[in-house]
Amino acid sequence: MTSRKILNFTFSLSFSIIVVVGIFSYTHIKDLIKSYDKVSHTFKIITELNKTHHYLTAAENNLKEYLIFNNNIEEPFYKNIQKLDNSFTRLKALTENDSTHQQKLKELNILIPKLLVFYNKTLKSLKEGELNPTKFNLAFIKNKKIEAIRYEISNIIRYEEKILNFQKEKSYNGLINTPIIIYVILIITLIIVLYTYFRTSKNLKKLESKNESLEIFKTASDQAEIACKHGNWSLFLDDLRYEFSDNLYRLLGEKPQSFAPTSENFMAFVHPKDLKKLRKQIKMMLVAKNLPPVYYRIIKKNGEISHFKTFGKIITNKYGGTKILGTTRDITEEIDHYKLLEERNRTLERKNKELNSFNHVASHDLQEPLRKIQTFISRLEDKETDNLSEKGLQYLLKIKNSATRMRALINDLLHFSKVTKPKEVLELTDMNIALEKANKELEELITEKQAIITADKIPIITAIPFQVEQLFINLISNSLKYSKDDTVPNISISYSKVKAINYSKIKNPKFKYYHKLTFKDNGIGFNKAYAEKIFALFNRLHSRGEYSGTGIGLSICKKIVDNHQGYIFAEGEVNKGATFEIFFPKIKN
Repeated sequence: MTSRKILNFTFSLSFSIIVVVGIFSYTHIKDLIKSYDKVSHTFKIITELNKTHHYLTAAENNLKEYLIFNNNIEEPFYKNIQKLDNSFTRLKALTENDSTHQQKLKELNILIPKLLVFYNKTLKSLKEGELNPTKFNLAFIKNKKIEAIRYEISNIIRYEEKILNFQKEKSYNGLINTPIIIYVILIITLIIVLYTYFRTSKNLKKLESKNESLEIFKTASDQAEIACKHGNWSLFLDDLRYEFSDNLYRLLGEKPQSFAPTSENFMAFVHPKDLKKLRKQIKMMLVAKNLPPVYYRIIKKNGEISHFKTFGKIITNKYGGTKILGTTRDITEEIDHYKLLEERNRTLERKNKELNSFNHVASHDLQEPLRKIQTFISRLEDKETDNLSEKGLQYLLKIKNSATRMRALINDLLHFSKVTKPKEVLELTDMNIALEKANKELEELITEKQAIITADKIPIITAIPFQVEQLFINLISNSLKYSKDDTVPNISISYSKVKAINYSKIKNPKFKYYHKLTFKDNGIGFNKAYAEKIFALFNRLHSRGEYSGTGIGLSICKKIVDNHQGYIFAEGEVNKGATFEIFFPKIKN
């Protein structure tokens, strides 16, 4: 869950708890008020019952006072009777919504009117002198209504006192529990609020950190814009409003935010010949909501012309707002480099034509007179040997050797030019067949030297068959050429598949796996100091008098391996032999 969702949830929970506390408090207080009202109501009923009983007793006492003291009690008697009636009316009003009370008052509702009639008759009899104390007491004793009324009133009072006690206990418990419950809920709410506060504080710190990171990123982006010579712009599609980055102004030769970022203000810098094209592209952008790369020129105020490349892409945010985010690059240097590259390519093509002309001359024009020289040397040897002096014969031998070296040099140069510009393409090549062809090509020399050549079985790899065959010929012939006079040449060819990371000598490999071929001989070897120079063109480690050769053979090997994006390394030790390691990339087919 994201921080924003957590905060929203926490605030919602806090708000809900506060609402619940408010509703609970209101409901609880309302219940307390109701409980208090019930207590008050019950108390009023008890009070009215006591008043009813009191007024009955007062009316009876009035009659007794008249009997004993012959006092005039009519006024207080009738007042008490009236009060009794009013009190009973109020009592019925207080209990009108309680069926139980109404049932209990039903009997009183019958007895009290009858008692009032009895009281009135008794008063009349007393006034007429018909009752003496004995008869008066006997009348009251015989009248069961008074005791029945008192009994009913006592029952109702006991019932109401039970209700009153129950309501008091309920109110008391409510009053005691309410502060505790509210306190607990408020503590929980406070904890949640504190958690929300600390969470918000933590998120604010993160936000400050992210804002700081964004500021650093913005500064870095500004620096990157300056270093890479590009500027950013935005077109808000809702109101067709533009925003330009500071460096876009710099690309135009202006100070940042020096003019309003509008399309027309930008168009003022566009080259007149490119203005129509750019306007058309912008109109298409407003329709298609996309701007493919467009190239145009701008003219700065100082008259300098720059080449720009602009492209844009629509972006929609999570609130549904859309804008085209674009980038404008100053590609003037690229255009200049491209022009320079074109010029160099033209120069290279011209040189290639010259090289092709040289190849033609080497393969035809140079070899033709060389063949004639060798022909005439052969005729001189056949027919004029007896006529030449010893000195002349020595000169003729030197001319013959020079012509032979010249032919070998021309042939090697032709081979080198072929591998420098290979026309062949990579294909699945049976390396074992290529090795057999190389051995057959060198069969005469191998037989002459009585050389022993052993080789592992090599898998089919992706290569240029002709060049692989030439590589094998050159490496084997090199081992045969530099073999020891008193030792049978022994050449071993081994194969293994290797990982590039396991060989530190392979720098910046383009492939993970390589086919490794190792050519090892027991010849004269060479000094380790020449391990890298040995592949240089025309480089010879021995004089012509010691060993024949043009110094091109291993250069051809290096060129062939380079054509395959491989590596070749040489190791040697004087009088112990040489080792050549060739790494062909393992290409997935």
